[in-house]
Amino acid sequence: MALLARPSLMPAICRDCDAEVFGVVCGTCGSARVVRHAELFELAMAHVDCDAFFASVEKRDRPELRDVPVIVGGGARGVVSTCCYVARLYGVRSAMPMFKARELCPKAVVIAPDMKKYAAASARVRGLMEGLTPLVQMLSVDEAVLDLAGTQALHHAPPAVVLNRFARRVEAEVGITVSIGLARNRLLAKLAAERGKPRGFTVFGAEAAGVLAPEPVGLLPGVGPAQVRRLQGLGILRVGQLAALDEREAVRKLGDEGPALVARARGEDTRPVRLERESKSISAETTFAADLRGQAELEIALWNLCEKLGRRLRGEAMAAAGIVLKLKTAGFASRTRSQRLANPSQLPETIFEAARGLLAREVDGTAFRLIGIGAAPLVGESLADKGDLADSGAVRRLARQSAINQLRDKFGQAVVQRGRGFPKTPRSK
Repeated sequence: MALLARPSLMPAICRDCDAEVFGVVCGTCGSARVVRHAELFELAMAHVDCDAFFASVEKRDRPELRDVPVIVGGGARGVVSTCCYVARLYGVRSAMPMFKARELCPKAVVIAPDMKKYAAASARVRGLMEGLTPLVQMLSVDEAVLDLAGTQALHHAPPAVVLNRFARRVEAEVGITVSIGLARNRLLAKLAAERGKPRGFTVFGAEAAGVLAPEPVGLLPGVGPAQVRRLQGLGILRVGQLAALDEREAVRKLGDEGPALVARARGEDTRPVRLERESKSISAETTFAADLRGQAELEIALWNLCEKLGRRLRGEAMAAAGIVLKLKTAGFASRTRSQRLANPSQLPETIFEAARGLLAREVDGTAFRLIGIGAAPLVGESLADKGDLADSGAVRRLARQSAINQLRDKFGQAVVQRGRGFPKTPRSK
């Protein structure tokens, strides 16, 4: 207990030179950037999050924008992909409509996304991470989880020091910054990484449950607005209240998923780091230049998205066991409808036929600004498009699509186009 009562006796390292620190500031270089925790040299699960990734890459390439609010996003009807921390001071947030972001921060520099450039920066960061441990799992283009257990002999330093060096290398070699969370499991490492951004290094140890207890339940990954409202209706507002439920109460109040949700509130997580990226869903969406209302015009957009989704499924070697239709009205209200498929599929035709049925039930005169189609749950492609007695045409559809895919792979996507993807033109009289 004496060790915990005196921070200066806790293990601590300087963020700028790796020296062990015994006071408030580094005795070697004088830096006040110090990470200190009782379990600093014992923990090995890390979450790495690139700070305001797209905007940081843009500022790296345009130094004159360093102190300027920067928003990366689409046109006037699009949404914010990423914004820098200066723009966030004005209230701008990711996924916010662009018109709202411009109202909040009229002096912001708006830049269209350059995914090729961001992918290149992501690959460089990933390469540095894979030099630390073979157990690197990319969660997105700017986020990853690493398991550094057992690497101390290789690096001649504990994971905390290795991660500290890594963060400085990213700044020096890639030109962006990262925030790091270090903990005993993936969940706590992620929650730690979200604190102290940008350039953060936060450690969660035995105290994590107590630190998280007063936080709102929406802090937990996977607890979205609908779940938050449901919990609030039960009088559960804080993570600690959720963590206090026993298994019987959890099932009674929250159903079968209750115990797992309570475990998350307690900071429990047994997921290992997997070498492949977790794909819980694969999707495609588009925002219209002008709002659409009619079934026919919405179906044209839907078909093109189904083709894109089919390509993405094929690229990930996955298939859709179900589909999710997403619509957003002109007033930014979201509608989400889902359906299981009779058989898993990668075929745009199969996905489209199921999705158009869901769409038909939503076309009621409402003006829509966005449509999207997703595949969830996902299964391996080996289970896709097998057909059965009720669907004997699946083999022919698969062969036809395979031929189209081969042509497109060789000559480009535009070489073969389906008629249903073209805008309808009125017939001449």
